[in-house]
Amino acid sequence: MAVQPQGCTPAAYCRRRPADTPLYRAVQNHLQTFLALCHDDWEDERISPHAERELRRYLECGILAYGFARARCGECGHGRGRPFSCKGRTVCPSCNARRMAETAAHLVDHVLPRLPVRQWVLSLPKRLRYYLQHDREALNSALRILLNEIERHLRAQSPGAGPDARAGAVAFIHRFGSSLNQHTHFHVCVIDGVFEPDPQNGVRFFAVEELDWQDAEAVQARVRRRILRAFVRRGLLDKDDRKEMEQWNHGGGFSLDATVRIAANDRHGLERLLRYCARGPFAAERLEELDQHRLIYHLPKPGTDGRTQLILSPLELIERIAALVPPPRQHRHRYYGVLAPNAPLRAAVTALAPEAIAAQLPPSVETSDHEPVETPHRSPARYLWAMLLARLYEVFPLTCPKCGTEMRIIAFVTEAAPVQRILSHIGEPALPPRIAPARGPPLWEEEDSGAIVLDEERFTGDPLAQPEPEYELDQRISW
Repeated sequence: MAVQPQGCTPAAYCRRRPADTPLYRAVQNHLQTFLALCHDDWEDERISPHAERELRRYLECGILAYGFARARCGECGHGRGRPFSCKGRTVCPSCNARRMAETAAHLVDHVLPRLPVRQWVLSLPKRLRYYLQHDREALNSALRILLNEIERHLRAQSPGAGPDARAGAVAFIHRFGSSLNQHTHFHVCVIDGVFEPDPQNGVRFFAVEELDWQDAEAVQARVRRRILRAFVRRGLLDKDDRKEMEQWNHGGGFSLDATVRIAANDRHGLERLLRYCARGPFAAERLEELDQHRLIYHLPKPGTDGRTQLILSPLELIERIAALVPPPRQHRHRYYGVLAPNAPLRAAVTALAPEAIAAQLPPSVETSDHEPVETPHRSPARYLWAMLLARLYEVFPLTCPKCGTEMRIIAFVTEAAPVQRILSHIGEPALPPRIAPARGPPLWEEEDSGAIVLDEERFTGDPLAQPEPEYELDQRISW
């Protein structure tokens, strides 16, 4: 992280306002309609309970009316409210960014040693991606084969390494593609070498020789052969289909890339790579409202058909996002080899990682008496929200905008009456944004008077078609 020169005024922290974003408005106005369509008997598609829960919780994330933490400056008495987050895993861009930054910071500060790291990316044929998406054992088997073959190749390419030398890797499972599509593939950050026990130093590292595209092709060929045979053993693929796929040209739909390599002393580059690997399924800044009925999602790179953007209706956007929500109780990244939780060499290898680098405060609030370090009782895998923002944007959110001293959290306001009184006093909306009820076709049309047009024949007797009741604030607050 670049440090601002002395004398520069740090950027002021601005609270995010999710209700003003295109994504929030799309979910707010069309979620109930989407859920009504998913619960219709004639509709084949169903939304998973965890996806519905994520979408509903996203509507409460960052909204002061659902409760907040109150920060106050001890010098001038200025106060602020910090809204609570939903801690979602897919829908909320803010929580995705926090999880991404926290994962990358932990791996750089406490796990990965100061050694070269190479990224291996494996994509599988479309014919096999369905099983990776819906069969947990098939997913685990494919990832295990990839990691085993990478370790085998690194051991062979590391001079002096014995047959029991182990690699160290962190594997990220991506269930999404760049165009909001379901595309399960793997990003694996592997230390470029292998480790063996050393009686004197605890661990000994053998650096790998230079790898090129031929090494990646050799690993890809073995991975392809073993995964196809594993799918046949599990009954997911016929033997004849396996033989046919093994004869396909250009890798047969398998693609393994290992061109990205981070040098041992490039810790900032490693953290950027890990953020990329731990990122969420979509970027909110790429979403734009074309008009009331259409949204544009700008793609990071042209697709196979040459398109650089997607034009979606709000219902199509919600459908794509809901399909990308991962099942509960599944890790999004895994440790392998000497970095595995029970590996005998894990303690010795992780001890080679640099000491935790505390996020620096802006120069105006840095003093010799106060350093922004983590509290001793906090787990090294958990970072303070303020420290992550300072680490990412060089902005400390608890800096008083009036006098420049540090503000402190003094209370968590969760009850309805105090929330309303405080927000009314400071001029913020005291009630949460209204969630639009389910609407019949044409779904988004409204009469001139603003009344919602309902298809009475389709929605008669359906409780989801009734307008959402006006909840009292104390009924909507969930914490």
